[in-house]
Amino acid sequence: MILPFSSSQPLAVLERSAWFRAAPAALRAQLIERGRVQHVQADQRLFMRGDPDDGLYCVLDGLMRIGAASSAGKEALLALIEPLNWFGEIALFDGRPRTHDAYAERDSVLFHLPRVELVTMLERTPEHWHAFGLLLTHKLRLAFEAIEEAALLPAAQRLARRLLLMAGGYGEPGALRRVLKVPQEDLAMMLALSRQTINQTLKQFELKGALQLRYAEIEIVDAAKLAALADLDAH
Repeated sequence: MILPFSSSQPLAVLERSAWFRAAPAALRAQLIERGRVQHVQADQRLFMRGDPDDGLYCVLDGLMRIGAASSAGKEALLALIEPLNWFGEIALFDGRPRTHDAYAERDSVLFHLPRVELVTMLERTPEHWHAFGLLLTHKLRLAFEAIEEAALLPAAQRLARRLLLMAGGYGEPGALRRVLKVPQEDLAMMLALSRQTINQTLKQFELKGALQLRYAEIEIVDAAKLAALADLDAH
């Protein structure tokens, strides 16, 4: 379901996005004019690996699942995209097919900028490429950090850092969220660890007073203790 971007409420949400807020005023105005609000239901596919690029998205509400599946049905979960985070920018630059699958983890509301609209806009105002380049490099930094951590850090540090990254909206400024609605199975897939390792490590964090565990939820009780477990000063 796609609706014109005419409501002031989605605009208010978009303006809380650090990338959107930092973009030039002229670019923000053009994005608002060309964008659409799209509603997707839980488990609905947005696009799959190999699909043609259909544009850029921002999650206004809900949760999107980004990953891929092997021919045997094994899933690799890369990220859970939460509100105010953007995705789909890679294909904007190279014009190639989608690199991964995108599904709605639950009922979600997206802000969609169609590729045709974006390309037309950037042909007319090529200086706006810089803003989209910043969006891409932010994701690239996160990817490099994840690769480095997977190669160098033990499971406990990797898990603590991923929880803090998710709580901070993957670098989106603002207050640290206390409650993460993420099943342990998803954390295991994102970090390429076993479900048992994730469960044992979370229980250790809970015993140390950093977390409180509930069904499909993790509450950060003490962010300073979790940061100490992540050993952020050592990186």
